[in-house]
Amino acid sequence: MCREFVQTVENTPIVAAIKNKEGLEVCLKTDIDVIFVLYGDVCSIPHIVKKIKDAGKIAMVHIDLINGLSGKNVAVDYIKNNTQADGIITTKNNLIAHAKEVGLNTILRYFVLDSMALLTIENQAKQSNIQPDIIEIIPGVVVPKIIKCIDKISKVPVMAGGLISDKEDVMNALSSGAISISTTNQNVWFLD
Repeated sequence: MCREFVQTVENTPIVAAIKNKEGLEVCLKTDIDVIFVLYGDVCSIPHIVKKIKDAGKIAMVHIDLINGLSGKNVAVDYIKNNTQADGIITTKNNLIAHAKEVGLNTILRYFVLDSMALLTIENQAKQSNIQPDIIEIIPGVVVPKIIKCIDKISKVPVMAGGLISDKEDVMNALSSGAISISTTNQNVWFLD
């Protein structure tokens, strides 16, 4: 399952990240195959994911942003047992291992703000037996040199997200080694 998921993301240079109902409705009209859900609560997330799945798309839930869920394994179990989600996105490494155990695809999100973030990524790649399927770097408009550096130290594919606003940002991230980008910017969803 994980290799197929990674391949789909690699074949989807732009991933739609949705932060509200309007974004959900717009993304369903795109050719984008992978959708990141960045909003909702324990009551609405099953319905949001169902709409995405009914449209034939992959639904990845940013578990840290769903109201009513905690940073504990039970939150992963909730997503697995109560939604049709294909996987989770999180900033919490401990949730990655449990998500993989229960059969969900995983994206570990890193905020790259300084050199300490690079050390964290490198240490995680060296020390952890359990790796996410993909790591996502935020913001995605970081210097291309940094994306190349992270791509070299990571054991898994790297994608870029956050603050990507035009074709130049997309091309810079992809040419630097990112397998795809994620963005809430709907104009980018429709780039040629």
